[in-house]
Amino acid sequence: MIDYGLEHCPSFISSQVQFVEALESAAWKNVRRAVTISRQAGCGALVVAEKLAQYLQTHSAGNASPWVVFDRNLIDKVLEDHNLPAYLAKFLPEDRISELQDILADVLGVHPPSTTVIHQTAETMLALAGAGNVILIGRGAHMVTARLPHVLHVRLVAPLDKRIEHAHQFYHENNQTEAQARKFCLREDAARRRYLKKYFGADIEDPLLYHMIINTGLVSYDDAARIIGDAVLKIA
Repeated sequence: MIDYGLEHCPSFISSQVQFVEALESAAWKNVRRAVTISRQAGCGALVVAEKLAQYLQTHSAGNASPWVVFDRNLIDKVLEDHNLPAYLAKFLPEDRISELQDILADVLGVHPPSTTVIHQTAETMLALAGAGNVILIGRGAHMVTARLPHVLHVRLVAPLDKRIEHAHQFYHENNQTEAQARKFCLREDAARRRYLKKYFGADIEDPLLYHMIINTGLVSYDDAARIIGDAVLKIA
């Protein structure tokens, strides 16, 4: 039985010993390419990912399976893979579960503690990366798949004012003001830093965790997708 104690979570996920050993088996010899995208809030990660999927699909062999982007829809995949009820979706966004809620969950069995969900999410991400032709956004995907040789890890950043502008436009349908967009960006950035530190023991800003870092304040979304795509296509 796996010990889901918080102190074991970073080492369990970052080492991925079982999955690296699986790479040597026949089932993993033909692993396809995959991409992880870590991002600052409001830098256009989803837009870049969708453009990247289109670019890779266009430049892939004719029989290649479609490239799929997993962002918020990853939650649905995790619930499906682990036979979890739909209402748990509200507990899965990055860094949204307090330690008090975790304690109550353990005692009362209201929902799985966050460390359990992190393990389950990691298992789903590893399975998706193993199948290939996927782009995984956020949730420490670059840490979970760090030792898989056919995964390219990208970090997207941009100046705060550019990110506020993008968030304001992107969430315009929710009548989000610029002030709210600013709070959103700062809140999400802090949450993602805590998430990676708490569950993976890593600094999300560490450049050594990524193959490339792209500033979407200087590089257009189309060019960012092309740069990433060309790097992915070079993976042997």
